[in-house]
Amino acid sequence: MSGTSIDGIDAALVDFSGNKICLLAFHYQAFPNALRQQLHHLSQPDQPVLLSHFGEIDAQLGQLFAQASLKLLEKANLRPTDVTAIGSHGQTVYHAPEGQYGFSLQIGDPNRLAQITGITTVCDFRRRDIAVGGQGAPLVPAFHQAAFFDPTTPKTILNIGGIANISILTTDQVSGFDTGPGNTLMDYWCQINIGQNYDAHGDWASTGQVNQDLLQHLLDDAYFDLTPPKSTGKEYFSPAWLDQKIASYRHCKTQDIQSTLCQFSADSIAQAILRHAPESRQVLVCGGGAHNQQLMAMLNNALQIPILSTAEFGIEPDQVEAIAFAWLARQTLNGLPGNLCSVTGAQTPVILGGIYPGRYQVQNVGIAP
Repeated sequence: MSGTSIDGIDAALVDFSGNKICLLAFHYQAFPNALRQQLHHLSQPDQPVLLSHFGEIDAQLGQLFAQASLKLLEKANLRPTDVTAIGSHGQTVYHAPEGQYGFSLQIGDPNRLAQITGITTVCDFRRRDIAVGGQGAPLVPAFHQAAFFDPTTPKTILNIGGIANISILTTDQVSGFDTGPGNTLMDYWCQINIGQNYDAHGDWASTGQVNQDLLQHLLDDAYFDLTPPKSTGKEYFSPAWLDQKIASYRHCKTQDIQSTLCQFSADSIAQAILRHAPESRQVLVCGGGAHNQQLMAMLNNALQIPILSTAEFGIEPDQVEAIAFAWLARQTLNGLPGNLCSVTGAQTPVILGGIYPGRYQVQNVGIAP
């Protein structure tokens, strides 16, 4: 899994034997700085891109995903022949599901991934959902239901990556959607002002003061009034979007804007939960944003219900999405749907993704990274 924060690759080795979810090993591999910058450029809306450049990055990512998979197997002391399949989300470079020709584009050549590792690879999970009228996102709520649903305790699963999304597990029918920015705007503001990729623990945001006028201006954006199902991405909440919003606030200290952006993420998430999941008794947090202490403090203050790490329920916050795409790959190989119509708005449940056969005969069925 490589998310909208574009920091690196999360690889999880998961055993689903007996319909249980057992993490065997985990590996994180950071992107080289040059590639990370190229991916940020590719992900900017309306940026001209040479097809030759696009193709080279797609191939490079496929090789990096393969290397991460093999490193993961080394950690677990397992062979490629022990593995059923790789579920590869890929790197999203554009998500635009609306309109007659809506689409979502992830790169990271699965042909190279399957060939280098020898392992059957499942990828391109989002476009089949869009083909039946869905948003193609979020897809993780189906896994959240399998991993965290408890009929005695209504809860919301909150994933804070570049974009934040929620899964509402309050009844047998799951709902969920993208709430808006998670880390993406804070990361951008850090990069251009203090030369850091992100605000570790929210330390910089904690030095500033929230500008209430700017905060309300950000929260007044039309996206937050849209009725679910809905999804968004860095194409919408982009640097250009932020630059336009803060045009009248350039007199503010940079740390005050960072603090305001942190509060903006917290408030937009909290409003989504209070409006659409008021019966939730717990919020379980995963994703990189779970480590932002300032963001968590603001979120706690805004919600005033228990906010817990998914680690307390058996899965570390940084590992949830990688495990989710292993689970989705297993759904695909078993001929089962991976989307939830109540979440994406799809007309029908569908089997997600494409399958790229590997070179090896699997010996122990039931393990997928």
